[in-house]
Amino acid sequence: MNKVLNTKYSILYVDDELDNLDVFRFNFRGVFEIFTAASGEEALAIVKNNDIAVIITDQRMPRMSGLQFLEKAYSSNDSFLGIILTAYKDTDVLIEAIKAGYVFRFITKPWDSEELRNAIAQALELYHLRLENKFLQERLKQYAGYLDNQVKKDFNFGNIVGQSKQLDEVLQKIEKVASTSSTVLIRGETGTGKELIAHAIHHNSKRSEQPFVKINCAALSPGVLESELFGHEKGAFTGAVNSRMGRFELADQGTIFLDEIGDLPLKIQVKLLRILQEMEFEKVGGEKTLKVDVRVVSATHKNLEELVKTGKFRQDLYYRLNVFPIMVPPLRGRKDDLLPLLNYFIEKYAKTTGKIIKNIETGFLDALKEYSWPGNVRELENLTERAIILSNDGILKKENLEFGPVFNQTFQTHVSVNEIAKKSLKNQLAQQEKERIVEAVKQNNGNMAAAARSLEINRSTLYYRIKKYDLDYLI
Repeated sequence: MNKVLNTKYSILYVDDELDNLDVFRFNFRGVFEIFTAASGEEALAIVKNNDIAVIITDQRMPRMSGLQFLEKAYSSNDSFLGIILTAYKDTDVLIEAIKAGYVFRFITKPWDSEELRNAIAQALELYHLRLENKFLQERLKQYAGYLDNQVKKDFNFGNIVGQSKQLDEVLQKIEKVASTSSTVLIRGETGTGKELIAHAIHHNSKRSEQPFVKINCAALSPGVLESELFGHEKGAFTGAVNSRMGRFELADQGTIFLDEIGDLPLKIQVKLLRILQEMEFEKVGGEKTLKVDVRVVSATHKNLEELVKTGKFRQDLYYRLNVFPIMVPPLRGRKDDLLPLLNYFIEKYAKTTGKIIKNIETGFLDALKEYSWPGNVRELENLTERAIILSNDGILKKENLEFGPVFNQTFQTHVSVNEIAKKSLKNQLAQQEKERIVEAVKQNNGNMAAAARSLEINRSTLYYRIKKYDLDYLI
């Protein structure tokens, strides 16, 4: 309230009795910017040329009543709050005016200055909230437009960066399948841009105006993942204090992107197969069958055929997911895309780092072409950002490149026996980490939260590493 009263809002008082205008100006002098008018016609001119927050008007005036005046004023400016002063109990008309929105409240004449002051304060509070709401709605509208433009910009076929024949074949497949509702399985190494392709499929489909919902199947424990995918009912498990919608329900009429589908537990594979076949499921702890219309796009870097052979992935689910496969080639297999991608990332990170890149040395480009890119496009992006940061003169040079250990071992001309032996260090560390995880889970009798604490990592990280090292039997 104080914030509102400390703001100099404009108040208009309308009354055909001039003495009342003087009394109002005397009582409220210095508090507001005050306008007065002796008729509705005079008041309309004031409203037209000024931003009025609150209008107080007498009801019974010659030629134009207070209600008639407010109605006319409201048609040209619907932001103000109107207060009617009346000595008559014409309540039915006043109530209709309040419902219409142009009357905030009415006060019986002769008015009491304290009552009127409180009414004005309340009206200004609401006026202030209306202004804030209008501002926020405009911001939201602008932001929604911005997001829409960004989506179109980021996921248009033409903005998946590259010029190689291999990428062109991928784009042709996207174009063919996007307009359908067929299930798509995107395969490729980590960092090749599988999620970007999933976005492109959705945003160029008939479902583009509907939700695009994604979930990483490797990042959550089986229990949490099941609840995230299908939702749960109140009381379904400890901590389920409320019913919750799952990702499939959220994605109804739209697309769901199941990343790292190769890590999906067998128990959940059964429920996913049913959705693909029948488009129906039950929430965890629920009995009601829910129907959805969802397009499923999944992705994996794993060899699903091998997982099927070893019994870790259902064969029937594999065939359901693999209706339209898209293989994303690794960056080392499409070197023609290096330069377009490099230019794209230079433009992106030159802006964020505040640097201007004027030139690229030949040695810099040669080093990129010779590298094997185990981390694919994601690695190129990170490396480009780092090189821009390290550049001092706006020129990208070979010395600005900081490749990982694989690059250093690959490009050394004289590699000692000791240096070759270091290659196995990563495998040794991985084996030690694997053994520590097994030991921690066993020592804590399968309690994942306790095991994670003993390893000084969070539970989601523990589940991720269990999946990474194929230790599913611990869960």
